[in-house]
Amino acid sequence: MEECVYPSLHLDCLISIFSFLSEDDLVTVSYVCKEWYEAAETPWLWRELCLHHWGFCNLGQLLCDSEQHTWKRYFLRRSKLEQNMKSGRTGGDYTCKSLRGHKGRLVGFSYLVENSSVQDSWNCSPVVCSASSDGTVKAWDIHKAVNLWTTTGQNPLTAMFTDPQRCLVGASDNTGTIKLWNGETGEEIASYSGGSSQCTLMPFNKDENAFLMVTLIKYTVFLKKAKKNVRNSLGGALGDVLWSESVCSPVAGEKVVSMNLPVCGCSAAVFLPSQRSRLAVIHTDGLHNQRTVTVFDLSLKKSLYKEEPQAQQVESFKLELNQWHSDLILKAKGSNTLLLTDGNDLKVYTLKGALIATFKDHTQPIISLCVDNFRVVTASRDLSLRVLTWRNDREAGLTLESQYHLLGGSHSMSRGFSQVECDYASIVASVEAVDGKDVLKAYIFNS
Repeated sequence: MEECVYPSLHLDCLISIFSFLSEDDLVTVSYVCKEWYEAAETPWLWRELCLHHWGFCNLGQLLCDSEQHTWKRYFLRRSKLEQNMKSGRTGGDYTCKSLRGHKGRLVGFSYLVENSSVQDSWNCSPVVCSASSDGTVKAWDIHKAVNLWTTTGQNPLTAMFTDPQRCLVGASDNTGTIKLWNGETGEEIASYSGGSSQCTLMPFNKDENAFLMVTLIKYTVFLKKAKKNVRNSLGGALGDVLWSESVCSPVAGEKVVSMNLPVCGCSAAVFLPSQRSRLAVIHTDGLHNQRTVTVFDLSLKKSLYKEEPQAQQVESFKLELNQWHSDLILKAKGSNTLLLTDGNDLKVYTLKGALIATFKDHTQPIISLCVDNFRVVTASRDLSLRVLTWRNDREAGLTLESQYHLLGGSHSMSRGFSQVECDYASIVASVEAVDGKDVLKAYIFNS
């Protein structure tokens, strides 16, 4: 690095001037001379760029190891990763791995270890667990495309879940039996009856305790008080609801406070991520059988002798759908954005019912939808994934932009995608195979 051959400004003055530069210009000026390099490397400048772009970063990791994790390194790596996830160029921006081994249909899969947007370790290898009708659960290292462990075969599985916080994997079979395994070793650690072969498993964590809700029919709301804290969840309208204080030592027979929402013909529901007691439900209007979205705020009213759940309606609007669908998918972003599948199309609404955008990127119906703070991924029977990214516009506000397709293979070998899940640096989707031996496709983005 050469010394400046002309009178230089004071370091503080340079830093103040450089604070108006973009990241590209900041890198460029660092090559001018030694003094400019020192000013452009100031952590405060790169910290301001990070917070301006993302609002929150993993301060703890950066502060505990300032040599290994600097603000500049964090910014450049995360920017590169997001650029790759936005452009999706084959061979350069990502690699695709196929995870084969199941001898039946995949009934579900979920991340057990995942990359997060708030950490500077996006090269850590995520672990995905999958359950199949062949009676086995498998854990996969998706970077290496290797099977870490497989449970012994049992009855055909019908549903599964993972608890990353406690490194647990659970699944139910066609007899209603629910089993739990250690996520690191695949060792079975618990087993009990859920009461039905057609149940939904919904794990929750609250105050360092693990809870498992086993439901039979969706879209009745249960509010459960546990250790002086109110929990909320979708629950079942019929049959027993099994609630356990710890998923490793199940307890049945707990008294559950429940209520039916004042709607009929429910087909989809979602809690809003930034307002966990606010629930959006798609249902029929009861008169003309028209699909309607109604939003409720849920609460628990306490009196001297009892607790009563309450649902206050805050918004309601009618949907204009292309055709009648029995398998609508509803997701939410933040506190004011709803995403809905309408056959081949994806529609984005505000909470008040304004249609923001419609995307027609697929030639066959969308059957799965994944939403996070950076992107939206749709999975379709046309054997493609469509990646869309969020953008904050000063005038238009939050908008969604369609970017590119990820393909799943040959139509002669597959019937299309059946599910999609994402972490911050990867996308995993299940492909329904013609021969009945479903496959996982993992798309890992480079940083």
